[in-house]
Amino acid sequence: MNDFDALLIRVAAQARALDIPISAQIHPEVAVNRRAAARFGCCRRQGKGYRIELSDRLLEAVEGACCQTLAHELLHTCPGCQNHGPRWKSYAQRMNAAYGYHIARTDTCEALGIPDCRPVRYLVVCDQCGLEYRRAKASRLVQHPERYRCRCGGTLTRRY
Repeated sequence: MNDFDALLIRVAAQARALDIPISAQIHPEVAVNRRAAARFGCCRRQGKGYRIELSDRLLEAVEGACCQTLAHELLHTCPGCQNHGPRWKSYAQRMNAAYGYHIARTDTCEALGIPDCRPVRYLVVCDQCGLEYRRAKASRLVQHPERYRCRCGGTLTRRY
């Protein structure tokens, strides 16, 4: 049993203590993905059960970041929570309130306290607040930043 497996047991117990209906059919061993560059975790359906997978980048993360990511993925095992819809969000809010997590639809390396080792080929910057959107691929945001707005309402410009 590695540390992820022990944390999975702990976080599953936390969810059950809040009467969150996580599946009883969760594989007890957390898989470690050594190729995941853009995501920290994944919940895969396997037969009648689920398998939780974490990025190897979390091996160097603090315990809280690992627990938060495991909680995010465990919530996907709840009925009707295979996406990030209202039911999933309500369960995430309950876990956040009870255990101090910051479970959200997506997370960042900075928020989890791990180094961001993904390549940055494109940079889009908000002209108003200076927030940077770093991208490895030429997404729609990169190709047409004028079609988008920053969270603050500012306009976006591609720097490179």
